[in-house]
Amino acid sequence: MPIALPDRRVVALAYDGLCTFEFGIAVEVFGLERPEMGPDWYRFTVAGVEAGPLRATGGIRIAVDGGLDLVAEAGTVVVPGWRGADAPVPEALCAALRAAAGRGARVISLCSGAFVLAAAGLLSGRRATTHWRYFDALAQAAPDAVLVPDVLYVDEGTVLTAAGSAAGIDLCLHLVRRDFGPEAANRVAHRLVVPPHREGSQKQRVARPVPTAREGARLSPLLDRVRTRLDRPHTLATLAAEAGMSPRTFLRRFRAATGTTPAAWLLAERLASARFLLETGARPIDDIAAACGFGSAATLRHHFRTRLGTSPARYRAGQLPA
Repeated sequence: MPIALPDRRVVALAYDGLCTFEFGIAVEVFGLERPEMGPDWYRFTVAGVEAGPLRATGGIRIAVDGGLDLVAEAGTVVVPGWRGADAPVPEALCAALRAAAGRGARVISLCSGAFVLAAAGLLSGRRATTHWRYFDALAQAAPDAVLVPDVLYVDEGTVLTAAGSAAGIDLCLHLVRRDFGPEAANRVAHRLVVPPHREGSQKQRVARPVPTAREGARLSPLLDRVRTRLDRPHTLATLAAEAGMSPRTFLRRFRAATGTTPAAWLLAERLASARFLLETGARPIDDIAAACGFGSAATLRHHFRTRLGTSPARYRAGQLPA
């Protein structure tokens, strides 16, 4: 079930040299008016870490709602990407974050914002992550943290860290899912035109995430057809035949276009379909397993445990792993 928070006040930090993209993620997820979500939706304010004028990357000027006193009123504090891995963090900010965490507020960092959490001592003894290019620097800044490489985000309950840039979207949607349930997170994701859920353990880097123009154009119609009939058996041989290629050629071109194998792609699509059906309806798990091509509920449970670290029933109830 969604977690009952003492309040829905989200405070995003702003500072001179602010990382515009990560700050925009916080605004987009928590700061927009969403009357369709009801009166209990988040209330968003911006706290200035220092006196203005504040300029974000790209020369954008930032107007804030107040200073660090706003952090004392927050249920969730968002730390966007910091201005540099070696840039000092003001002690006043560290003290405000420690006080917020001490009274049970959630403190989340996006990308290099993890360095602020490290300076405040909030990563000590906790699992955490950051953008892959900052990983070694964070290991030096937080030697007593348990750093998790190559994941999108880490949820330690009241301290949460996201990897680089766009992974902040995944973490913020994860919070929406925790607070309001899967349907609310799906609705926000739909407005953002992003996937409603990428599990935190998904890799930050993919060898070839963007298909080449030629192979993408040739394989895309086939992949679209397969998505509409996930309940049917699909093998390398049948897919290659439908594409008009030999299995060896199809495997090589599929990997070149998608960065993965047909079997791995098919499993990911079936899991995505199963997650959607679990989130949006009350169909029996046996029916969902059959509709998505898993054959049996036992097979579906196996893949949920292996890939998502939870069961279909717990996933439906919004009980996601950290």
